[in-house]
Amino acid sequence: MNIVFLHRKESVVLTAIDIINELGIQGLSTKELAKRQGISEGTLFKHFRSKNEIILSVLDHFAKYDKDIFESCTKKNLKPSEALLFVADSCASYYENYPAITAIPQLYEFLAHDDELGQKLNQILDFRAQSIKQIIEAAQASGELRQDVDSQILLHIIIGSFRNICFNWRMQQNNFSLRERVVLTLRTVLQAFSSNHE
Repeated sequence: MNIVFLHRKESVVLTAIDIINELGIQGLSTKELAKRQGISEGTLFKHFRSKNEIILSVLDHFAKYDKDIFESCTKKNLKPSEALLFVADSCASYYENYPAITAIPQLYEFLAHDDELGQKLNQILDFRAQSIKQIIEAAQASGELRQDVDSQILLHIIIGSFRNICFNWRMQQNNFSLRERVVLTLRTVLQAFSSNHE
């Protein structure tokens, strides 16, 4: 595969993310993508077989750092509570530096109604959830977090808080530091469920 082909595919994905951010998923069409890329729809279909394949590539791009972030926690030999903060800080930093990408989590409900896209989305969400849950359970096992609280409940609190903060950040035109708000919220949650807080 030649480098121009790879660059074009990546460029189409980034343009698709921009369109979703600006116009919503309903505004993402192959016609709009081709227009913004300065190519014909026929040329666009030489790179992607369908609109769904473009959206699948958008989801891949959205999740491309997930594995690296969680592997970094192990490589850095972080305590579980530090690992949770590292994950939150890394994700929030990525989102804050690339605000358009925050449009993708807002599509969860829409994408879930398509079998292929829903399956891809579930893989991404399951990987994130299971990775965070493992860290939570390690924090409970090490005595950093209370063991009498179900790890699934803590997972919902952490992920739900992150999504809500991202949503508010988008709605308020990014007028506060996403990274600071996410990290402060997680610190508050960790403190509230700390073993020393019982």
